[in-house]
Amino acid sequence: MSAIKDLNFMGMRKVAAAASIVLLLISIASLAYQGLNLGLDFTGGTLIEVGYEEKADIKHIRETLEDAGYRDVTVQNFGSEQDVLLRMSEAYRANLGDEVLATLQQSGEAEVALRRAEFVGAQVGEELRDQGGLALLLALAIVMLYVAARFQFKFSVGAVVALMHDVIIILGVFSVFQFEFDLTVMAALLAVIGYSLNDTIVVADRIRENFRIIRQMSPFDVINRSLTQTLGRTVVTSLTTLMVLLALLFLGGENIYYFALALSIGIVVGTYSSIYVSANILLLMEITREDLLPPETDDSDLDDIP
Repeated sequence: MSAIKDLNFMGMRKVAAAASIVLLLISIASLAYQGLNLGLDFTGGTLIEVGYEEKADIKHIRETLEDAGYRDVTVQNFGSEQDVLLRMSEAYRANLGDEVLATLQQSGEAEVALRRAEFVGAQVGEELRDQGGLALLLALAIVMLYVAARFQFKFSVGAVVALMHDVIIILGVFSVFQFEFDLTVMAALLAVIGYSLNDTIVVADRIRENFRIIRQMSPFDVINRSLTQTLGRTVVTSLTTLMVLLALLFLGGENIYYFALALSIGIVVGTYSSIYVSANILLLMEITREDLLPPETDDSDLDDIP
């Protein structure tokens, strides 16, 4: 018998499925209607580096430039507290760097000097976007092959659907709230795939083990028992990882803010999907004990061996 009472996770599977479908529809609708707020890495724009004699006030610099009418300004330290990197969607022109420098000098905060001003082309951004999308698709394809080879085809479908669920919802959050989507967020999406896959495989391994050793129990109950047995590990792993990410989110600065935000959303959604999406897919595909039994050896083939 199980050491603790099995929790009825799958009893809520229809409610969870409905919630997932609603979130996915909202995400897809937002992505289709207003898309993502692509950062300079993807759209192209102007990159300006300035140096201060004293510690730069990042917040004051951003407010000064926004008040002056510059659009989509990102301000961050670059190497030291005196060096500042400015990124904006403003079209590059020969005297743009001097204009920005004059605006900062008029704010009267501290002595500031222009280090460089250069253009980041949109063509580079398109290539980065396409390559990032291909990387996501390739990762999902490899996951499907790996899980199918290690477990069974039905498990691979559940794992890939769960990963797609996680990625679409993260993209949806960034689209709905128009958070800036740059290369660091793309990297976070790939990291979420790895994290969510690890969680899903742990659950799948326990489900396979229980299907093989428990004979007098329905697939519904076997999955509930497996989820109950792995719940402690799932919660501890998710909470400890989330604590680190929240520290990065609130203390890491602007440079990695959206990276930490995407990962934090991914940890929460990935933990949920490993329980309610991948396992739900297994029930929908009518997983059975026979699906997971090792293939029987034909005794006649053994007789032919000298």
